[in-house]
Amino acid sequence: MKRLVIFQSKSSLFFLLPLFLLCSSYHQPLPGTGKGNTPPNIIIILMDDMGYGDLECYGGFPYHTPHINQFAAQGMRFTNYYAAQAVCSASRAGLLTGCYPNRLGISGALNPWSTKALNPSEETIAELLKAKGYRTGIIGKWHLGDKEPFLPLQQGFDEFLGLPYSNDMWPINYDGKPITDTTDWKSKYPPLPLYEGNKKIKAINTLEDQSLLTTLYTERAVQFIKQNKQRPFFLYLAHAMVHVPIAASAKFRGKSGAGLFGDVMEEVDWSIGTVMKTLEEQGLTKNTLVIFTSDNGPWLTFGNHAGNSGALREGKGTAWDGGLKVPCIIRWPGKIAAGTICNNMVAAMDILPTVVNICGAGKPAKKIDGVDIKSLLFQQQGADPRDEFVYYYDNNSLKAIRKGQWKLTFPCISQTYKKLSAIGNDGWPGKYAKDSVQLALYDLRTDPGETLDVQEKHKDIVAQLSALADQYRKELGDDLTKQTGTGVRPAAVVKRDTK
Repeated sequence: MKRLVIFQSKSSLFFLLPLFLLCSSYHQPLPGTGKGNTPPNIIIILMDDMGYGDLECYGGFPYHTPHINQFAAQGMRFTNYYAAQAVCSASRAGLLTGCYPNRLGISGALNPWSTKALNPSEETIAELLKAKGYRTGIIGKWHLGDKEPFLPLQQGFDEFLGLPYSNDMWPINYDGKPITDTTDWKSKYPPLPLYEGNKKIKAINTLEDQSLLTTLYTERAVQFIKQNKQRPFFLYLAHAMVHVPIAASAKFRGKSGAGLFGDVMEEVDWSIGTVMKTLEEQGLTKNTLVIFTSDNGPWLTFGNHAGNSGALREGKGTAWDGGLKVPCIIRWPGKIAAGTICNNMVAAMDILPTVVNICGAGKPAKKIDGVDIKSLLFQQQGADPRDEFVYYYDNNSLKAIRKGQWKLTFPCISQTYKKLSAIGNDGWPGKYAKDSVQLALYDLRTDPGETLDVQEKHKDIVAQLSALADQYRKELGDDLTKQTGTGVRPAAVVKRDTK
């Protein structure tokens, strides 16, 4: 089911797009790195738990994000971008490898006692670009294995400063006080380590320590850019915010007028503005492709310390669109038209093949699930590289499938935030609630909130998507129907001290 590609310029009404502009560019060669051209620098800025409705340019309020607004005005804003899964480790595996995370045996959020990690045999964006001569650096959250064989320096990165897993995986209570009750499950966590390369350099012990992370990561990003301005580089800036526990530094705390979450959002906006200003000062703006996105939707159980999913259904930890559809903005001045909007479906797995093709790097040796979206970035007429997406969650459960405008959900149990008790406040979570999901068909073009089941009117679409889902089950497996996938590769086994 193919759809017309529609782009919107900043100066045009959505429904009055001048199609002749698309046609006039149809026969123009795609921008790239032909002979004699310098390959572009690549920066991926990945936010943590930022929802579809958290940025001003996506409808967020009452705080302000002027730097990100400007970033969007200078690039392309995507309205149908999906994270690989609605949870930390799985989504990051998908972004960095171009694969559905369950193809790699990765699910959930890995913790300090997890017995699996991203297999070193999988090729990351960093490894592919490093082989092309890029200097590679990760600043921020890794979350794909916390033991040395599985840390970033063993997955293609030359530099690493950040946390090996989520910033809430520490023996500190939601009020910021150390946990002394050994029966509390959070007491099992070791002190939260900050790593430089393969070594722990300090522990993050307090909320005040957490409040310094955004500035620390931003300053290191500036340093990395300046140090590598004479050579192509890949910077993966994976911020801790806005994942709980949220924290803003003293220079932003209490300044937004929109509570702590607003303060954190405005500090994150400052960070993006600082990185963009550094590129400009170093003369790198025109030769740097910058991707801004989030790993999954908002963790709504934390109430006013969580973001919002922009009227999409549910949030993080679910297979509803509020859990996976997130902001995505891509900027490359002179190559990507400023102020454009792309409504086509795009997924996190598409970043790897797009980036390596633009940079002239090698492709992964093993099968991936991402597709090259250069044709969308450069507004090639009729382009529609991705027309389907599967929503896996839990260990390996196929909970829904999308093709074109249609989404079919399968019977399963889902987390839900639609109960008052599920929502907490001021840093404390609500009580997790469950909901029974039934077979249902949603038309996302007219019903992006997934509220109206139209399967009775479109039985042919239900049959089509059901058959397509069976194809995915054969290759990727499905716990709900007790199928083992033929195309699943094993995660790495992490050996833990059992003493």
